[in-house]
Amino acid sequence: MKILKHPFFFISALIATLIYLAQRFQVSLPDWINFYVNDFLCMPIVLSLCLAIIRHLKQTENLYVPLLAVLGLTTYFALYFEWFMPQISTRYTADITDVGLYYLGAMLFFKVQKRLF
Repeated sequence: MKILKHPFFFISALIATLIYLAQRFQVSLPDWINFYVNDFLCMPIVLSLCLAIIRHLKQTENLYVPLLAVLGLTTYFALYFEWFMPQISTRYTADITDVGLYYLGAMLFFKVQKRLF
């Protein structure tokens, strides 16, 4: 579970949490922070958690998330949050920029996972 203590994960999760709390308490944030930063951080956080869980279950630190799994999970998130949820809830809006940010964050995770974790 050393992944969860790594600065890459910790800082990403901290930033996402602070943005979420600011939104909940109606703190004014610039639009680019309000609408896009958490979308970029989403996949690195989720994929880091997945990697930590898999390593814990398999009891080895030598496992990494393969590209196909990264792309598959990212596609699932993009479809779920940017296509499906906007159809059933007004809280969600479809935004192609968010999809691009999911994939950018996922590629960042994929590139750094072997170097950082």
